[in-house]
Amino acid sequence: MSSFGCWGLPAALLALLCCPGSGEETFEVHIWPEKLAVETRGSVEVNCSTSCAKPEKIGLETPLNKTLLKYDPQNQWAQFLVSNFSQDTVLLCHFTCNGKQLLKSLRVSVYQLPTQVILKLQPPRVVVGKPFTIECTVPDVKPLESLTLTLLRGKETLQNQTFGGAALAPQDATTTLNSTASTEDRLLSFSCQAELDLRPHGGYIIRSISEPQILEVYGLPGQDSQMVILITVVSVLLFLFVTSVLLCFVFGQHWHRTRTGTYRVLAAWRRLPRAFRTHPA
Repeated sequence: MSSFGCWGLPAALLALLCCPGSGEETFEVHIWPEKLAVETRGSVEVNCSTSCAKPEKIGLETPLNKTLLKYDPQNQWAQFLVSNFSQDTVLLCHFTCNGKQLLKSLRVSVYQLPTQVILKLQPPRVVVGKPFTIECTVPDVKPLESLTLTLLRGKETLQNQTFGGAALAPQDATTTLNSTASTEDRLLSFSCQAELDLRPHGGYIIRSISEPQILEVYGLPGQDSQMVILITVVSVLLFLFVTSVLLCFVFGQHWHRTRTGTYRVLAAWRRLPRAFRTHPA
């Protein structure tokens, strides 16, 4: 069998797949950007283009407000401004070429920034060794599945929490950590970082951090023990000193009475001038 006979049928099939009927022109439609994340009530520019040499119709389908900014006189491309995003939506670029219409879609993710990061320490003043709670809340954030809340003590990460779900409206996010007060807690401040990762949606990472909070820790065991020991030692020394003074006084008076027949204090009192011994009326 000739080489043409071996390869003729596959070649014919390949020609049919790659080169459809000569009367029908193949073309492509493109939309840019390919991924898009937009802030709530924000606006963005979208480009639609085609490989068709002479398209008959061009357009962008969306329920949102749109404005035609620029266009090619030959209808090969156009630039639109789409505004007032409130929820996730789909944009459709469409071209008609030789009576055939092609569409290209762009899914737009709408996000709400974590503008407020609220950190609470409950209670704010605690005894060492006692429990306390660290709570971080971010109100009205979207998309929730892109959010990560990180609790920090100084630069140390205490807890990371991610969230699931694909809610249409912004939601509050809260993470909580139960801990026990230690001597290190009074030396470092606590904070909470909110991270919204929009890279899977064509955006970037947005971070916000709370105001630092300081936990008041008191009743530290080391200080208490030292204070108790110091007070005890001072009390014992003071007691011994006062006791020794009193004993010396008593024994001195007793010795003086044995020798003279009277107490030294009484003799000294009798030697005082009468003016000093007479109490004023």
